[in-house]
Amino acid sequence: MKLAARVERWPIRGVFRTAKVARRETVVVVVEVRDRDGVLGRGECVPYDGYGETVESVLDQLRGEPEALLESLPPGAARNGVDLALLDLECRRRSVRIHQLLGRPAFTGTRTAYTLGIDSAEAVERGARERASFGTLKLKAGPEDAVVLAAAARRGAPSSALVVDGNESWSWPALERVAEPLAALGVIGIEQPLPRDADAPLRRGALAVPVYADESCHGVADVARLAERYDGVNLKLGKTGGLRPALEVHDASRAAGLEIMVGCAVSTSLAIAPALLLTEGARVVDLDGPLLIERDREPGITYEGDHIAPFPAALWG
Repeated sequence: MKLAARVERWPIRGVFRTAKVARRETVVVVVEVRDRDGVLGRGECVPYDGYGETVESVLDQLRGEPEALLESLPPGAARNGVDLALLDLECRRRSVRIHQLLGRPAFTGTRTAYTLGIDSAEAVERGARERASFGTLKLKAGPEDAVVLAAAARRGAPSSALVVDGNESWSWPALERVAEPLAALGVIGIEQPLPRDADAPLRRGALAVPVYADESCHGVADVARLAERYDGVNLKLGKTGGLRPALEVHDASRAAGLEIMVGCAVSTSLAIAPALLLTEGARVVDLDGPLLIERDREPGITYEGDHIAPFPAALWG
């Protein structure tokens, strides 16, 4: 079995700003695994600099036999790419879909949130108005402008639920200060407001808005601790190191009574398709990666407004 990896760059629509970075393109790594019969499996992963990953470091990890790498690699982008490529390969070998391979419910469709990057209140209001048909909008915001930007989004999209993503940039006093005003604006979740090593003040159910763990949630071993502090978890394949470990976190989190959010990096449909299996029982689905780039790969996932249709086998799984 042979493994190959390549880098792809996909231009973003405009500039995508978070509390930490501003991007004009997303850089992904595509992992391909081919067996002796020439059957090919693919997986897409996105290096995340917040975890110390770079394109170069991920490529350096992707050296060796795929199945051995799956056993030796730590959770992260590289392991995610290998896990997804091997799953895709196995589906093609057996001529089955991914839900059949893993014994999970078939994905039949869902609705996704749309993410608005950090910008002026005027721009956020305009962006929210343009996406007002979406059931949920997610806002990237720092603590100083979270309420102002949420109010702007509410003016633009009066009927949409709102989620605010702090990207670890808030303090505990700031979170306490803005929770009730955000709840009054229809915010249904705050995603990782505090740094992952400073979330001890959190207590599940203590604030007016549910708080979701993102950077604090990486594997099943985290769930018991998170269930004491957070109201929900944001599942991302790149953090857990693949679909199979992400499903384990999904099941353990639901068993612990945590709400489920499913998120993604800015990426193509090849990265999004596997994550759709995590949407069972999710309160918030934020799988809008292909909507944030200028063009998607072909074949890709069909988005009709905020509705995501089942993905084709020719894409993945």
